[in-house]
Amino acid sequence: MMQIDVDRAVCVGAGQCALTAPNVFDQDDDGLVVLLDPNAAEDPESEGGTAVRDAEALCPSRAIRVTG
Repeated sequence: MMQIDVDRAVCVGAGQCALTAPNVFDQDDDGLVVLLDPNAAEDPESEGGTAVRDAEALCPSRAIRVTG
């Protein structure tokens, strides 16, 4: 199972997460990351799992951490 953690304190609001994995991430009114569904990508090998890993890699502030 994939564990997704977001750190809104370091988020800079670039929005790459919401663009890359819109079923998992969104942005609030201030542009900060919001984790919509931590279980959306339970299988790391699925299309959703790949998108979550891509979002983690694209985050310029490293506000997203994925394990599993």
